[in-house]
Amino acid sequence: MSEALIRQEPVSQTPFVAEGVRISLAPPMQRHALRSRNAEDLERLLMVKIPTKVGTSKGGVMCLGPDEWYLRSAIGTAIPTGEGLPLAVTDISERSICLIVEGPRASEILMAGCPLDLDQFAVGRATRTIYETVEIIVMRDAEDRFHIEVWRSFAAWLWTAMTTAARH
Repeated sequence: MSEALIRQEPVSQTPFVAEGVRISLAPPMQRHALRSRNAEDLERLLMVKIPTKVGTSKGGVMCLGPDEWYLRSAIGTAIPTGEGLPLAVTDISERSICLIVEGPRASEILMAGCPLDLDQFAVGRATRTIYETVEIIVMRDAEDRFHIEVWRSFAAWLWTAMTTAARH
């Protein structure tokens, strides 16, 4: 019975390394979906400046839509619930994992299954897109480093697809 209580990651915890690319599982983190018609309400709640331009990120917060943000933070970070305010804060920490794709071939590997031209993707940009048929959130963390958020149930398939692309 106790085995059911042990966190099982859907992909290898050993990084995949091929010529010019490294694909690895990011450490566990908290994730929250944030919805508000007014960004200022979220800023007051979180006590930080948040990005308001769709497709930008700042300090772990990604603006995914005109009233939608995605917050990633360290495990144990206290996130206010927003009770009584006209906004929604939903803990989605266990829904997704993050894969880090880095190295000179990182954008090439991602573009093997993603319709975006990631070579033109600015550092700090974040968006929801697809890899083949799987929905992902991609954020460019550096010139040669991307964070890929994927639902846990699709993670093994995405890992296989990306590592296969990296082998070719």
